[in-house]
Formats: sequence, C-alpha cells, structure tokens
Amino acid sequence: KVLAGFYNDPEFANVDSSENESILPFKGTILRTKSGKISSPVEEPCVSCTTFNILAPIYKRLDQQNQSVRESDFRAFWLARNERIVDWLLYESSSIICLQEFWVGNEELVHMFEERLSAAGYKTFKLARTNNRGDGLLTAIHQDYFKVLNYRELLFNDCGDRVAQLLHVKSVVPFSINQNNCIEQEILIVNTHLLFPHDSSLSIARLHQVYQILLYLETYQQENKLTQMPVILCGDWNGSKRGHVYKFLRSQGFVSSYDIAHECSDSEADADKWISHRNHRGNICGVDFIWLRNPNKSRKPLKISWAEAAFGIIKFQLQKASLAENDAFAFLRADNSVDHITYSAFCDALRQVNLTGLSYGLSFQDTKDLWVQADFDGNGVLDYEEFKRIWNSTWSDHMDEDCSSDDSNEGNEEETVGFTVKNAALFPREVEKGIWPENYSLSDHARLTAVFSPVRLRCPRRSP
Repeated sequence: KVLAGFYNDPEFANVDSSENESILPFKGTILRTKSGKISSPVEEPCVSCTTFNILAPIYKRLDQQNQSVRESDFRAFWLARNERIVDWLLYESSSIICLQEFWVGNEELVHMFEERLSAAGYKTFKLARTNNRGDGLLTAIHQDYFKVLNYRELLFNDCGDRVAQLLHVKSVVPFSINQNNCIEQEILIVNTHLLFPHDSSLSIARLHQVYQILLYLETYQQENKLTQMPVILCGDWNGSKRGHVYKFLRSQGFVSSYDIAHECSDSEADADKWISHRNHRGNICGVDFIWLRNPNKSRKPLKISWAEAAFGIIKFQLQKASLAENDAFAFLRADNSVDHITYSAFCDALRQVNLTGLSYGLSFQDTKDLWVQADFDGNGVLDYEEFKRIWNSTWSDHMDEDCSSDDSNEGNEEETVGFTVKNAALFPREVEKGIWPENYSLSDHARLTAVFSPVRLRCPRRSP
C-alpha cells in the first residue's frame, strides 16, 4: 500500500527530493516506461526484486575532518535514516528484498526491520559477517509471492570476512507455461556483498568469492536432484562492468538486469552509462547488480571459466608491471636457458605479483588446477603456444547463446519457465545518467529494483 501523505512529508521532501520527483513504484502490475510514463497494467504475474546497500551506521562518516565520528554514535540519526529506508522498501513492496551492510550488531535496528517487514508479509533472513564485523546481510521474501523451501549460509572465511545467503523458493501463484500446464516455479536467489578492492591484488579474492557461490549453486542443485531453474544473484559486487567478476559472471550465462532493460552492452562505451555508488574515496561507480541466469542459458564449464578469469587477472598483473607478451613469457619462464615455463617457475612468478603466498591469494590447489588447465598437452611444462592460449583467451565465447538455438538437441528438450527482464531502475534516478545528487542521504549506494515476467523456454534435458 502507498504511504499516506508521502509526498507531503517535509522530511522526505527536503532530504531526498531527488527521489520524490521520479518515483517508480514497481508494484508488480504497474510499470513505467523508459520515458517515465506509466504503462498499462501487464496481464502476466511479475516478480520484482530490490537490492540495496543501506550503509551500516558503523561505517557512515558524519565529519570528513574527523573520520572517527560515525552515525552509530547518534541514535536519532541512524534510526530516522533507517526508518526512511524501510518506508521506501515497503512502498515498493518488491517480491524479493536483498540488503547489504545491514547493522546486525544493533538489536533495536534489527527488531525494527524485522517487525515492520514481517507485518507487511515478508519472511526475513539475516546473516552477520564473520569475525564480529558488526554488519551483514538481510534478505526478505514476500510470502504472497514465494514460499521458502530452503535457506543456506555461505561463509567465505577470507580476509574480508564476506558471506552470502542462498534461498531456494517456489512461487505461490503458478506460472503458466502453456494452455494446459501451470507450474509452481522454483528459483534460486543469492544475496552477497563482495570484498572492497583496496588493492588490485585483491581481485583474485573477489573472483574466488564468486566462484565459491557458483560452485555451491551447482553442488546444491546436484545434491538435491533439482531440475533446471532460474538463478537471481543480488548485491553489492564492489566492482564495475570493466572488472574480472563482471566478465566471469557473463561467461557463466548471467545478464545484468539493469543493462538488459536499458539496452546497455558490455562495450567500453557503455561501461560508465550509469552509477550506483559514491565510495569513501569520493569516486562514483556502478557496482550494484541484479544478475539473472535462465535455465536455457548456454555457459562454459565452471572450472574452465574460473581458470580463464584467473588467467585474466594474472595477465592484468603482468601488464601492470609493464610486461608485454614476450616479456611476460620470459618473466614466467624465469630461466632464460630454457624455452618453456616450469611449474616451479610459474608458482614463483605468481608469488612475485602477489597472487599467491597471501591469505587471500590463490591456494595451492587453485594454482595446481590452473596449471593443469594451462598445460594443454599434459607434458609438465608450458611452451610458447600454450602460453599464448592463456594470454589471448577471450571472454566472448558462449556469452549470449542459449540452448534453444542448438538443433542437435531437438527431440530431447523440455519446457520450463524462465524470466525476461520487464524493467529496471536505479534510485535516485540521476544516477542513471552518471550523476550523484548531493541532496541524497539514504545511503552511499543507489537502490536498484528490477521487474521480471515469466517466459516459456525450451532447453535440453540435463541430469541434475
């Protein structure tokens, strides 16, 4: 329901006027077009999802001259701001809400969120970061739309104490896949907040976190003998469209819902079309995503994608050290008297560029797996041709294909339900044009909401 007197509230009008002027309700049956006009109600049921890093009061700085002054020291400030956040969330009434930097360490704030969301029909799940960091995640599922079948927690135990939530849900209202068949569609939902890239060497840790999420998703589906289903990944990814995590997820069949809705490509020209965060350094960037992968999406084997992504980081670190292809081969070779790279030289080179030997770097097993992928002929060394395969590997293969285009699967297909991106919007709306409004104070992140509608898909039968 719409909050009574919402536009007349002076607190909203003065503090967050940039949002008030362009509010997008996303009520499931009411949508705005790209021009901002209300479109006609849609007939099919819609699923809406909101992701929002709400800036934990323990991190919100109130005085730039004195960084130790935090909002958490002033109850009136953090309580008022978080009550406004809940007001907006309830106004939008998304089917799925994924919050990051939720202040799990404050019982009053936790109780306020849980009580108000519960009263509005949501079932909530919270998860604190490891090592008592104080903040964490909260995921809320509206029970009018979904029944929660299972809930799992992923603890990465890395240098950033990051965590993730996995929810396996089933639609309450059946989706129609043909005139005679309706199904209660199941979906896998993940909420996470990746490590901040304080240093470029942390790229491998962030990539590893995403790899662990996708590996867990695969394992979960196999262990529970689940058929194919859509996957939605939400959160603050602390990396832009130029980053290794973005490319890794694309290689695994995921699409950015906002980019699909606004026809933004993976090209460099579209990399900075929108922003969603002004970080503590004052930089603005687009780091908040709602990723969608439909069950018919073609993708490379996970281990191969992981190896390509890791090699991409290795290449980046070598190029950062001003090494061109020939120089990089010589660096990895170490001993100029041989014309190949040995495993020991490979390990030593990774250590020199800070990708191993640190708590957040590649593990011994990771390094061994990468070596196996690189040693294409299995002779125990890498020659120049094998090195070039690593250096010149491309991300474009299979990034936009789907299984329905493969004629070889004809006769061995099944019908299932996936989602099409109906619309998506960032709030405040100025960030969609790359502008961070100075009068926005809800968070240092924009709120991202996407609307999906069910679509019938054909894809090959696979063993769970």
